[in-house]
Amino acid sequence: MLLRLLPSLLTGAILASSVGTAFAAPHTKPKPAAARKAKAAPAEQAMTTDANGRSIPLLENKAWVLMNYNTGELLASSNPDEPLPPASLTKMMTSYLVEQGLKSGKLKPDEKVTMSESAWCRGGKDGDSCMFVPLNAQASLMEMLRGVVIASGNDASKALAEHIGGSQAGFVTQMNAEAAKLGMTKTHFENADGLPGANHKASARDLAVLAAAIIRNSAEYYPIYAEREFTYNHIKQGNRNALLYTDPTVDGLKTGHTDEAGYCLTASAKRNGMRLISVIMNANSKQARADQTRVLFNWGYANFEEATPAQAGTALTNAKVVYGVAPEVAAGLARPWTLVVAKGQAAAVKTELTLNPGLEAPIAKGAVIGKLVAVANGKTLGEVPVVALADVERAGFFLRLKQRITGWFSK
Repeated sequence: MLLRLLPSLLTGAILASSVGTAFAAPHTKPKPAAARKAKAAPAEQAMTTDANGRSIPLLENKAWVLMNYNTGELLASSNPDEPLPPASLTKMMTSYLVEQGLKSGKLKPDEKVTMSESAWCRGGKDGDSCMFVPLNAQASLMEMLRGVVIASGNDASKALAEHIGGSQAGFVTQMNAEAAKLGMTKTHFENADGLPGANHKASARDLAVLAAAIIRNSAEYYPIYAEREFTYNHIKQGNRNALLYTDPTVDGLKTGHTDEAGYCLTASAKRNGMRLISVIMNANSKQARADQTRVLFNWGYANFEEATPAQAGTALTNAKVVYGVAPEVAAGLARPWTLVVAKGQAAAVKTELTLNPGLEAPIAKGAVIGKLVAVANGKTLGEVPVVALADVERAGFFLRLKQRITGWFSK
């Protein structure tokens, strides 16, 4: 009997030993670090050459730009002026018009906006992006603004359009008028929310111009674009701009997506006092639009810096004036002057001042009396007008006569 059971007993012992070994596996001694599988290094960013022979990032989308905020200069771009479906990047114009209405006093932060049936959206997995204001309910204008900027609510956009323009069509007329005013020459709006329309298009350059206008002209409302979440009607929604969660230098602006437009993102960052604006259009995923924006910001800040050749309102020199109650006038810049230069070149920027000859009173404050040229390493970088920083009235007859006689003897 024992002999018959012996094979079974041996088999059971072997199985028990195997099971014990399996359960013990997590406690085995780890392999030396050198024997572990090496972590894959991140892929190197693909580069290409632009029309000026510069090396710029190669990105998989239909269009992109990287703009310097202070100067409006495009540091690099691909198809910057091609009109493309902008999806919810459209809502930057909707929010901008609301902000400008608040700034002018035409709109009040606490005024009530009604959610009409034509503006109301049901949302859902495959539906509109919504703020979720109930049908026929009211929300304050500031709540609606946050619903547009943070939650990307189509319902909030349409409700605001009807509230401000009387109808969405009336508001669209205002949108296109403002686009023309800002110089957005490749843009035409058909609605306030960015859903597809036959001629609803905008270019990457134009959207960067609009972003700059929001930052500059709606400064008191711009912090809304950096808010990470918005709660309304007990529904909390996160800002879709992924960079707000990963890059503390990014403080706006807007995402967009439709099947037609792909994944879009307009963003702005400020590092060491320099602000850049990027626009990505028709990337193939949320991750791609965020990654491509990071690439542009990192490339821009690694390759460029700003230089200020002269301060506005500060006398650069005193220009001689004939026949004036004063013999000279302070000359300087009327407005701030910023140049974008290659990284590390700001210290090399020098200026050359030229005054107009034979300045004669009267001279009004702000009158152009010369120019200031910026150069670096023998290359001209730009020039701006030099103006009189004060008025110089024309002298009376006897003072002019005295000045003329003095001039004769001084020759």
